Amino acid sequence: MATLGPEGGKTSSAAEATLTAEATRSAEGEAHRVLVLGGARSGKSFTAEGLLAEYARVQYVATGAVPEASDVEWAARVRAHQERRPPGWQTLETLDVEGVLSGPGPVPVLIECLSTWLARMMEDCGIWKGLPGADQALAARLDTLVQAWQTTRRHALAVSNEVGSGVVPGTVSGRRYRDELGRLNARIAANSEDVWLCTAGIAQRLR
Repeated sequence: MATLGPEGGKTSSAAEATLTAEATRSAEGEAHRVLVLGGARSGKSFTAEGLLAEYARVQYVATGAVPEASDVEWAARVRAHQERRPPGWQTLETLDVEGVLSGPGPVPVLIECLSTWLARMMEDCGIWKGLPGADQALAARLDTLVQAWQTTRRHALAVSNEVGSGVVPGTVSGRRYRDELGRLNARIAANSEDVWLCTAGIAQRLR
C-alpha cells in the first residue's frame, strides 16, 4: 500500500525496504558514494534520508543560506527539514563540503544539497558581478569538490537538483547556472557507486 512521504510523494513499502537495504549495504566507515537526483518537490531529500534511516548518527551538511527573519516561508521550509531529522544526527551549516568529505570518522555524511552549494559558490566567486578571475575561481572550487568526492573514505550521500528535463531558463544567468549544475551532477555521478533519480515521490536506482 502506498503512503505519503514528508514531501507529499508516494512511496511503497517495497521501495522503503529497498532503500533500507541500500542504507545498510555499507558498514559505517566504509567508503561508499551515493548521488540522489530529482526536481523540486520530487522526494529526493526524503529518499536520501531514508537511505540513512538505519544510522543513529549522521553528519547532515546543510549548504543553504540561513533564513532571514523576514523570510517566513524559507524559515518554515528549513524548520521542517530540521524537525524530521533524528536526534542523533548532527547538522553542519557550512560550504566547506570538501573539508567534511576529507575528514576522518566512521559517521556517514549527507550533503543537502549540491544545488544550493553551487548557487552560493557562484555568488562567492563573483560570477554574477563579472569579477576578474571569477570563472577560474569557480572552476578551482568545483575541481576541489569533485576531487574530495572521488577520494573520500566516508559513506557519503549527496542530493542535487536534476536539470536535464527542465525548461530552458529565460535568462543568461539562469542558463549559466543550469549548465554548471548539469556538469557538476555528471561529474559527481561518474564517481558514485549508486545514483538515484526521484520523480513524483518515486525513487528509481539508475546505477
